[in-house]
Order: sequence, then C-alpha cells, then structure tokens
Amino acid sequence: MKAIRLEQPKHFAYVDIEEPQKPGPGQVLVRTHRMGICGTDLSGYLGKFPFFKYPRVPGHELGVEVLEVGDGVTNVRPGDRCSVEPYMNCGTCYACRKGNGNCCSSLNVIGVMVDGGLCERFLIRADKLHPSAKLNYEQLALVETLAIGCHATNRGQSGPGDHALIIGAGPIGLATLEFTRLTGANVTVMDMVPSRLDFVREKYGIQNTVVFKGDGSEMEQLKAITNGDMYLVVTDATGNKHSMSSAFKYCAHTGTLVYVGITTEEVSFTHPTLHRPEITLKASRNALPADFTRIIRLIEDGTINTTPWITHRTPYSEMVAEFEKFTRPETGVIKAIVDVSVA
Repeated sequence: MKAIRLEQPKHFAYVDIEEPQKPGPGQVLVRTHRMGICGTDLSGYLGKFPFFKYPRVPGHELGVEVLEVGDGVTNVRPGDRCSVEPYMNCGTCYACRKGNGNCCSSLNVIGVMVDGGLCERFLIRADKLHPSAKLNYEQLALVETLAIGCHATNRGQSGPGDHALIIGAGPIGLATLEFTRLTGANVTVMDMVPSRLDFVREKYGIQNTVVFKGDGSEMEQLKAITNGDMYLVVTDATGNKHSMSSAFKYCAHTGTLVYVGITTEEVSFTHPTLHRPEITLKASRNALPADFTRIIRLIEDGTINTTPWITHRTPYSEMVAEFEKFTRPETGVIKAIVDVSVA
C-alpha cells in the first residue's frame, strides 16, 4: 500500500507499507481522500515540533471514506464521509476522566506520535470519526484545524464587546479568528506578514489589523484601537518564543493570555509582568469531540465558509516536491490540501 513517510527532518520518501488488517471491535477501515497540511506537519518537516517522532507517516487533518466497520460500530457505516478527530486518548487517566481527552497523559496523535493518514487506507477507532452527509472531503479535512481555533477561543472566553487580539494570522490564528468573531468580541489581528493581514481584511472584514515591525509602533496602534485599555483576551498563535514572551504587554489588567502556538524553546518573562496586572495564562492543546460536531454543523449551515482557506492544492504524486514551498509565508500559503485519493 502506498504512503508518504517523513524519514527525518526535511526528508520525505514514497514508501510501500503493509495493508491494514480487517477492523476489529470498535474499529473502522477508512480510505484517505484529502489531507490538509498543518503547521504541525510543517514544524515536523523542519524538525521544530516537540512531539513529532521519526520516521512517521504524517496526516491528521483528514477527509476520509468509511470502507468497512468492525463489530459494535454504530455511529458510521460504509460509504460515510468523515472528518477525523486524531487524538487517541486512553480514556482512563485523570484528564480523560474529567472529559479532557485532548490532553490525555498518554495521548497519541495520529500523524505525529503514531502513523497518520498520508496513505491509502488505515484503521481508526470509530469514536474518532465525525460523519457528514453534506460536506465534501476538502471541507472535512479542514475541520481539525478549525477545532484547534474553536478550543483556543473557548479557553480565552471572550464575549460581546470585549477587545480580543490574535497574534499570528497563519491557519491556527485564522481558525481562532473564525470563532472569536462569533463571540461578538472586537477582534484585532497582528502579524509580521502584510499579505496575511490583507487576507484577514478582504475575507473576514476585520479592519483592525496591525503589522508587527518590532519598533514599538504596534503598541501605539493597539492602544489607539482599545482607547488605552488593551486586550481582555490575547491569543498567541505564532509558536515563536519572542512573540510568546512579549505577548503579556498586550493584555489588559485582569486579562487572559492563551498560548495555542507551540515552541520547543524557552518562553521567559519577569514575574511582575504577569503578577501586576493579574493576568491569567492558559495553554490550549488540541480540541474536544464537541468542537468537531459544532464545526461540521457551522460549515453545513454556511456560518463558516471554508472556500477562502484553501490556497494551494497538490496531488499525492507531487507532494514531496511541493512541500518545501509550503514552509515559506511569502508563497502565500494559507492552507494546502493533498489529494491522497490519486495515490
């Protein structure tokens, strides 16, 4: 069976792997049709993602078709189109018992810690499939990215009229924007790349955009937008240690800072930076099953339009040659989709 494997940083290979076995109880055999290239995949390719283990078949943003179901499976049937919730949690640890399987103490994310969906077929737990009769495979492949932003927004808890700042207008920042705007908050987006902010203004109508230049001018703009109060919720989606370390200064007193981007490097700040304004610092990891259900419904009813997201498409046969350019913001990539069905 055909697959693409990341052997080590910056080295993909087309490989043949064993066919999956027949699905056992609670399992489903699926065919991968579309895979979204995620920031995690890019970081894994560059050797910068802390949880990535090599060699690895990547792929966790997936639109799949159910081929065969095992005993006891009732939530899906052959022919169903599904999004994949890629977080394989144990169900018994403290976090799982509390309903937080997204940060299970022994979590395995497919495509990151264990092999994922950049192959023709694979087995998966039935409870990790979210079907839709209305969405196509590309839309279903985007659900997981959106779920990251949905969960991050829930962690920040912005509300109507609150000033909310999103730092980083890559896919995770945009996913957070999708849901922060639904809270009724006054949203500002900041990024170093002007073209990304152009996208935010054109596609989302967000006029409060700030180019980060590092010369202090951004602070004056942010103060002007908030009448000097700064932001009740700040979400850093950059995964950049410098941005994450300095994001505290954008928070209002009693505000909340959410880290949804990930870095392997040390993030540092002086304690008074956190303590004096009584800032709440939160991490946001992965997403919850209810996020997937909600997102599918919002795409189905048109509340979320996924069309602007997909800026690049590549067939399976060209993905290895094309992948490096997806790591460069100047190529204008928002979301690239791999057509795995032609493998």
